[in-house]
Amino acid sequence: MQKLIELGQYVQIQGVITKKQSTFHSDFQDLTPLCSAHGIPVRYVSNINDEQHIQWIRELRPDVLFVFGWSQLIRRPLLDIPSIGAIGFHPAQLPQNRGRHPIIWALVLGLEQTASTFFFLDEGADSGDILSQRDVPIMYEDTARTLYDRIVQIALQQIEEFVPQLAQGTYQRIPQDHSRANYWRKRSKQDGKIDFRMSSRSIYNLVRALTRPYPGAHIEYQDREAKVWKVREEKVDLPNIEPGKILALDQDRVLVKCGDQAVWIEEHEFEHLPEVGTYILP
Repeated sequence: MQKLIELGQYVQIQGVITKKQSTFHSDFQDLTPLCSAHGIPVRYVSNINDEQHIQWIRELRPDVLFVFGWSQLIRRPLLDIPSIGAIGFHPAQLPQNRGRHPIIWALVLGLEQTASTFFFLDEGADSGDILSQRDVPIMYEDTARTLYDRIVQIALQQIEEFVPQLAQGTYQRIPQDHSRANYWRKRSKQDGKIDFRMSSRSIYNLVRALTRPYPGAHIEYQDREAKVWKVREEKVDLPNIEPGKILALDQDRVLVKCGDQAVWIEEHEFEHLPEVGTYILP
């Protein structure tokens, strides 16, 4: 939104529809202060497809609707309002990896590349024509935070490029190849549980995928849940040691045997550190 304000020679923001708060978006941002500072009308909604909200948007006569970070599908009556179209954003290489939690799943699965994609909304999920797409490399050292920030910076560059094209009518629509599409499901809390029968790489990927600004991976230890924010892989030659055994302690760090190698748990919320020789069981 700040970038659109900066591009005022091409775009005039007629209004913003948002939520006052979110109970499930850990990266939720209140847009009210920014709107107030620039005299932009704000409307709070729970269901974007309610007729009263559709009518409010219709009266603004927008050329474009920008739909970013919205968790509901936009239905046809609303999609038909803007003369150019409704534009959404998805941090993945559409048509691949449509659906939920694209940054988290890309890291959990150990992908080496994702993308920043703006597309025209249709009645499907992430299935409309592509307006702009840039590849985004994923490095081993990346976490949810660093990948999130890199995607944001690339997305801002894309907005600078395509907003003038929208204003001048020089933009392109690239249809997606639906035969190449897959959909990622909604993540559950159980997906964030560390099981030390997993490989060290799988545990590393899970932890970095769910670290801040997301809710964190977790371990169940002594009937309590302990968040894990950072781990480091450690090669060990211990083929006869079972997964989950505590191999060493180093101040607040805990070395745990995995299905293949081991991991150092470096940032965590253990109430009491486990002792060497004990186990963290599934």
